[in-house]
Amino acid sequence: MDPIKFAVVGCGNIGKRHVAVINREEHAQLVAVCDIDVQVLAQLKSDYDVKTYTDYDAMLRESDVDIVCICTPHGLHAPMSEAAAMAGKHILVEKPVALTAEKMIKTAKNQGVNLYVVKQNRYNKPIMLVKQLLDEQRLGKIFMVQTNVLWNRHQKYYDESPWRGKKDTEGGALHTQVSHFLDLLIWWFGDIVKARSLYDTLNHDIEIEDCGVSALRFQNGALGSLIWTTCVYNANYEGSTTIMGALGTIKIGGRYLNKIDYWDVQSYPQPLDEEFTDLPNIYSHYQGTSSNHDKLINNLIGQIIEDRKGVVEGSEGSEGLKSIEVIEKIYSSV
Repeated sequence: MDPIKFAVVGCGNIGKRHVAVINREEHAQLVAVCDIDVQVLAQLKSDYDVKTYTDYDAMLRESDVDIVCICTPHGLHAPMSEAAAMAGKHILVEKPVALTAEKMIKTAKNQGVNLYVVKQNRYNKPIMLVKQLLDEQRLGKIFMVQTNVLWNRHQKYYDESPWRGKKDTEGGALHTQVSHFLDLLIWWFGDIVKARSLYDTLNHDIEIEDCGVSALRFQNGALGSLIWTTCVYNANYEGSTTIMGALGTIKIGGRYLNKIDYWDVQSYPQPLDEEFTDLPNIYSHYQGTSSNHDKLINNLIGQIIEDRKGVVEGSEGSEGLKSIEVIEKIYSSV
């Protein structure tokens, strides 16, 4: 079997994660990387012996790749996805799929290529266990859901990258820090049909919000609350979701939805014979959501080779797009 050929554009923190995972995957081949930082490219060429580009269009023209991983600032996701689709390449785009995604989805469809969205937190063991319980209706009717994204980002985090903290390139904290959490809520409980929100910028010199609260109603009738911030003192405190149903209560917590903090489910004791802690991505000055990109890339390759499902698609009406629709609904519900 020939390996699936990958290219990565945008070789910052998360792009380097993609590069490392692809390089280790048995059925993948890293063919090319693209970035505007020549020093970053030089290091990647030294580490992986890979073809490097500073010109994205040139990489698309010259590289014989099957999939382009787009790990650039949010505002570039749509035009770069459209360019990859026009070049006949499948696309794996980091969250969020884009700030506005309709055109990129249409272009991918018209060109007959697949568009996928990175949702690596779905592979967290506690997340998968809760999904199983919900599908089996072991929690009964769901009454309420509480999600807290209580994280720290120092001003240096925003200052070190020109796209962060800007409305036209980052969008907002919901796009960057919260989109994975919203994806899981939709995956578990259906669409968010109503929201009432307040948000503000209280602790940073940025264009986007750094604090927000929202009251939510889900398609299944459950009520929800969402609190998000990048203002926690010194370091990330918590990323958690608590589910309250007629037959049980579960809290998935830790800092990155990577451990079970509370479990009380009728006739279903907490599994104690398996390690449920998933590790976070660790960057230079902070930590991010779980480091399960290896599971996602492996599943994506299987999906392409064997036509099996699993990776979140970015097609019209898909779960990948619903996260963006929900973010827009929350921001407009003040």
